[in-house]
Amino acid sequence: MSFNIGLSGIRAASSDLNITGNNVANVGTVGFKASRAEFADVYAASVLGSGSNAQGSGVLLGDVAQLFTQGNIDFTENSLDLAINGNGFFVTSNEGALSYTRAGYFGTNREGFITNNFGERLQGYGVNPVTGQVNQGVQTDLRVDTRSANPQATTQIESTLNLNSTSVRPQPWQQAFDQYFVDNPAADPTDPDDIALAKGAAQGTFDPTNSATYNSSTSVNIYDSQGNPHVLTKYFVKTDSNQWDMFALIDGRQVNLDGGVDGDGNLIGNNLLPTDPAFDPEPIPLQFNSVGELVSGRTFTFENWAPLDSSGQPTGAEVGLDFSLDLTGSTQYSSSFGVTALTQDGFTTGELAGLEIDDAGLLVARYTNGQTKVQGQVVLATFANQQGLNPLGKTAWSQSAASGEPVIGAPTSGTLGSIQSGALEQSNVDLSEQLINMIVAQRNYQANAKTIQTQDTVTQTIINLR
Repeated sequence: MSFNIGLSGIRAASSDLNITGNNVANVGTVGFKASRAEFADVYAASVLGSGSNAQGSGVLLGDVAQLFTQGNIDFTENSLDLAINGNGFFVTSNEGALSYTRAGYFGTNREGFITNNFGERLQGYGVNPVTGQVNQGVQTDLRVDTRSANPQATTQIESTLNLNSTSVRPQPWQQAFDQYFVDNPAADPTDPDDIALAKGAAQGTFDPTNSATYNSSTSVNIYDSQGNPHVLTKYFVKTDSNQWDMFALIDGRQVNLDGGVDGDGNLIGNNLLPTDPAFDPEPIPLQFNSVGELVSGRTFTFENWAPLDSSGQPTGAEVGLDFSLDLTGSTQYSSSFGVTALTQDGFTTGELAGLEIDDAGLLVARYTNGQTKVQGQVVLATFANQQGLNPLGKTAWSQSAASGEPVIGAPTSGTLGSIQSGALEQSNVDLSEQLINMIVAQRNYQANAKTIQTQDTVTQTIINLR
């Protein structure tokens, strides 16, 4: 029996050495999980059971358990290098055959699908093309869409600014206002109707090419339906205490609020240059209260805008566009003119500039026009019994009856960990510990070999008896 005991010990020590050696060999393998040998003793028993003084019959390898502890996370410069911080596995598909891994080496193939080094496609949730929302629960192959981002015409502008309350009427405006009463001696400078007529005469002095005819101005880029940029410039003219006129031009051309059309279908008053005799932009009155708050003239709608290019020809974009201008929150304080906030919802077309994956696994594309778009969401899987997974090699596992069904969901949901983009999870092998285990396994091997040698000596002694 001693021979069998020693032999089982040698086999166990050899298995321990193999497992330790495999750990050492994969110390640099991304996503690798260390294994350990788990042994059990053996006792010989009769049909009716063993006695109270039963002797052991050796050792057997009970299990090779993998240790699914967290490995160190090293950062890289590749946004498609992914690491899991916490619980879970990436899900990959090889023509429908699913496997699970912690190795986050990912890139794109020629069709744009996100794959690992072995061509297996990373799984995730797709995006509804109509709503742009992630289709939670519908698992698919994740794919990077490299097409250009569609442009969007401007429909709303929000601008908050401060007009200097100490500003005075522009000199040309004041001269035209005063000249009205000179030309009309019967007019009463205190009569509201006559004052309105005088202001109307003064409004005609506005000339965007002459900075003396306005107090301040500011510009913002807007976009037509083809993504062509245009410049909307707002000019401000002080007309009275707490009162201003605002004039708006697009690409230096007149654009009216009414946007009417004549009998021939031509837009009235739009796209006229200052050199055109009919140039007469409509002023937008702004009224502030005694504490400098804008109380009248907060929102306006420009209608039937027909975009033109720099040469004055139609761009081919949609005509008759409407967009609104919201000045809510603007003030008139005793400080210099300035724009405090400005947003507009239009943008030009954009090329794919980069990809980002956040900690919830959302795949976000960045475009050269400053826009972003969610193209999908990485999913993770977890199991009731990770030890029951079948190792497939290539740092991957497959589901088994012992592991249970995979629970698949978005990162950071439930017990699932988070995603770290631009990083890789290294092997969780502790090299120092493995080298010590190797020494222990070597000693065990030698000791069991000594057991066999000793039993052989005893047996030889018995044989030599005469």
